[in-house]
Amino acid sequence: MVHSCKTLADFEQLQQNSYHKPVFLFKHSSICPVSSRAWQEFKQFLSANPTYEYWRVLAVEDRALSRQIAEICGVTHQSPQVILFHQGQAIWHQSHLYITSEALLQAVQSLIPSTR
Repeated sequence: MVHSCKTLADFEQLQQNSYHKPVFLFKHSSICPVSSRAWQEFKQFLSANPTYEYWRVLAVEDRALSRQIAEICGVTHQSPQVILFHQGQAIWHQSHLYITSEALLQAVQSLIPSTR
């Protein structure tokens, strides 16, 4: 299941949840074909790894929130983009054609030892 991140309160909930399990945030552009391909990779990863938590923010429709998240995390805004949160912090991110289900798996396994 992918939760919608539409408000700053949603984002704060996402950060809080990352104290209990790894949380992925996908920044999606509804008008970009590269983002559509990355979204398919993200969903493929999600279906194979249901124990993590997944969120999506729409980069065009919710541009102000998307940019606010970038400021808070210190991760330059891009879309498509995936950010991995652990213990309330952004610990990994990737964008564009580098978003693959394999890259997401490697990130969570190498950055968060308890998920191996």
